[in-house]
Amino acid sequence: MEKLGVIGGMGAEATSYYYDQVVRHTAAACDQEHIDMVVLSKSTMPDRTLAIKTGEHAKLLATMKECAQALESLGCAHIAIPCNTSHYFYDQIQSFTKVPIIHMPRESVRYALAGAVMGECEFDPNLSMPAEPVHKIGIMGTDGTVGAGVYGRECKAAGVEVVYPSEKRQNDVMSLIYDDVKAGREPDMDKFDRVMWEFARSGCDRVILACTELSVLQKYREMPEITLDAMDVLVRESIIRSGAPYRL
Repeated sequence: MEKLGVIGGMGAEATSYYYDQVVRHTAAACDQEHIDMVVLSKSTMPDRTLAIKTGEHAKLLATMKECAQALESLGCAHIAIPCNTSHYFYDQIQSFTKVPIIHMPRESVRYALAGAVMGECEFDPNLSMPAEPVHKIGIMGTDGTVGAGVYGRECKAAGVEVVYPSEKRQNDVMSLIYDDVKAGREPDMDKFDRVMWEFARSGCDRVILACTELSVLQKYREMPEITLDAMDVLVRESIIRSGAPYRL
């Protein structure tokens, strides 16, 4: 197996959840069968959404460069970044290192088109398309992820329509992320329900939870069947690419 590097801390609970899921879904019978991991929990990383909105990228990219090169120097074979919004800067971050960085949004759209839903990532990602084609994918993420088209570009490249929440419902998403999860409060799931209802009325075949803070919602309630958590995809790809067997 190969060593996995993680640029985390965005936010801290999301990174903790990611690490827990990698351990939980690695088919290991003893300590030595788990993946060697280097987790840089860089909680002082500048806010990604704010950087996108203001155009002030320099400090964020300098910090990402420091992290990516540190992981490379420690012998990591792949890098995972459990933060969807940061993938707006994917090309720049990848240019800082020779170590391949897993593109979470790209992989998540690929999984969604292949028929994956919440908790069901056991299929071969090179497989055939699902019996019922996916035409519309709803994206639940930060203002930065939505406004910058992080998932929109991937959906367009895959030939599928992307659907974003209305302004009111996007406010609900941001409140869930910042006022609830990042603030360490129990999430108000009524906000989540309002957003999902709007996606349903828009005819979405899949809804991607495109913020790692939203992954934490699974602690409080079972997610609707049509949802796919980008964190689940990143976890699976992290395990498989590191050479370990994945288990449900």
